[in-house]
Amino acid sequence: MSVESVYPLLEPLLPQIRKPVQYVGGEVNSTVKEWDETDVRWALFYPDAYEVGLPNQGIAILYEVLNEQPGVLAERTYSVWPDLERLMREQDIPQFTVDAHRPVGAFDLLGISFSTELGYTNLLTALDLAKIPLLSAERTDAHPVVVAGGHAAFNPEPVADFLDAVVLGDGEEAVLAITALVREWKRSGRPGGRDGLLLSLAATGAVYVPRFYDVRYLPDGRIERVEPNRPGVPGSVRKHTLLDLDAWPYPKAPVVPVAETVHERYSVEIFRGCTRGCRFCQAGMITRPVRERSITTVGKMVESGIAATGFAEVGLLSLSSADHSEINEIAVDLADCYEGSNVGLSLPSTRVDAFNVTLADELSRNGKRSGLTFAPEGGSERMRAVINKMVTEDDLIRTVTTAYSSGWRQVKLYFMCGLPTETDDDVLAIADLARHVIAAGRKATGRRDIRCTVSIGGFVPKPHTPFQWAAQCPPEVVDRRLRALGAALRADRAYGKAIGYRYHDGSPSLVEGLLSRGDRRVARVILAAWRDGARFDGWGEYFSFTRWTDAASRALAGEPVDLDWYTTRERDYGEVLPWDHLDSGLDRDWLWEDWRAAVAPDGAAEVEDCRWTPCYECGVCPAMGTEIQTGPTGERLDGRRLLPVLASGR
Repeated sequence: MSVESVYPLLEPLLPQIRKPVQYVGGEVNSTVKEWDETDVRWALFYPDAYEVGLPNQGIAILYEVLNEQPGVLAERTYSVWPDLERLMREQDIPQFTVDAHRPVGAFDLLGISFSTELGYTNLLTALDLAKIPLLSAERTDAHPVVVAGGHAAFNPEPVADFLDAVVLGDGEEAVLAITALVREWKRSGRPGGRDGLLLSLAATGAVYVPRFYDVRYLPDGRIERVEPNRPGVPGSVRKHTLLDLDAWPYPKAPVVPVAETVHERYSVEIFRGCTRGCRFCQAGMITRPVRERSITTVGKMVESGIAATGFAEVGLLSLSSADHSEINEIAVDLADCYEGSNVGLSLPSTRVDAFNVTLADELSRNGKRSGLTFAPEGGSERMRAVINKMVTEDDLIRTVTTAYSSGWRQVKLYFMCGLPTETDDDVLAIADLARHVIAAGRKATGRRDIRCTVSIGGFVPKPHTPFQWAAQCPPEVVDRRLRALGAALRADRAYGKAIGYRYHDGSPSLVEGLLSRGDRRVARVILAAWRDGARFDGWGEYFSFTRWTDAASRALAGEPVDLDWYTTRERDYGEVLPWDHLDSGLDRDWLWEDWRAAVAPDGAAEVEDCRWTPCYECGVCPAMGTEIQTGPTGERLDGRRLLPVLASGR
């Protein structure tokens, strides 16, 4: 049966709320299919506001991959702001998609992309508005199968009670495999009901179904073991790894927003994965190995993407874009292709020691200079050795001098506070580094309008990294160090006004730490905080530390664990971690050895990038049946072939 749009009910509410345009849909490149002409239907949910969720690369890719399939429908839904949530509850309007404004509860599958753990409470809001039971155990065949993915799903245990299934790793092939299983299950008369479908997903070994695993605890609160509770369910679940990015050139025509969003550009992922070995970086660890897109595929994607969207900026994305083996050729050739147009290039993620004069010249050739952000991460060289971010002060000064000399007047430097073994002096060293950056810029340009912004976030130990065993720094210590750094930055009048300072308090990081490394008992905390009003916890105006600490105290009362147990406690090698049964491909012993190397009494040991050195046996390639895929290919882009796109006037 067809599913009716809720827009006639929604439209009268729009004048009463802020930013109503984000709920109206109708964007360029959005897809609306006839409900009755499809047999598998996905609602893709990003658990944050439209302005954050629409540019999300993961959702954009899956939206296109699914909608290209015959008989498959995919629509998008985002978290609604509290003002609309209140009105929707009053008027009994369910969570809806923005494409055709269909009720989310009518779809076969609800696919969630978790970029951050602070989106967990927004999941509960969406489920509740959609009239989907919050607990997986209470759902029936009439409800969508709730499937989660994304980086924050690599430890889904804190939200395991709310999820039906979890996909680890790359989603392109995984969603098609899930779609095929759902189609066959429906055509066969839904054998075994909901559990029958979930068992078929779990039996693949590549989809985690939490309800089919029991967690047993020791008297002191630690996990004793996690084991399957159904025959045919594997003891561990492996991640998906897409081997040939050139065969999956998505997104081809991403949705163009009708409301302002955090990023408005055509983004091309030029490679996936990172082997730099930064010990704090979950994204780099869980996306291994490195797999590059060829320069020719990048060129074709840019050509078609600009034609389809009209965006004036092309973002060359990856965890460290300047590490692509042909990044200079890509930048030169794309700048040649679009010289004289309004199209500019940007590298949103650039390592200090990979930026060079060629990149600086090509990124600014048409007069546009998007922001440059470099991430030394640690203020002192000792601290950078601990985290394996082997960037020296000389590297940083050389890089920012290149940027300032090429016309940039401002750069942003990103650091973390609260790292393992960190001292007050390590944080105060950031002030000296910032002053040296300003001095180098002034010397290189002869100008006084040189600026540098220091941005600092609290460190959160993440699963599947060498720091997964680390104790998190208490928020009061982080806040004290940040106040001292602010005073140090303001102390020298010759530099104080040239240095901007932005930072995040330590308390949100502690809650993120609870959600990052928690087990299934943390679901009670999330539910209690949500019932107390927790929404949009990644937004400062909505976050309440007191709400979370109160929720943790109530939800964990009577347990041998508390908020500090999950966060500021160091783990030892023998402890079973909540995510140990979820296989990211990384060898656990290698992670432990790297953790010990980081905090060695005689100084941290460096781990080289295995792209350019012999394998150091992290375990990914043999465990996942993959390999590093890098160029150079030796090919170049033909600007004469790409230029007609500009002549089309789009």
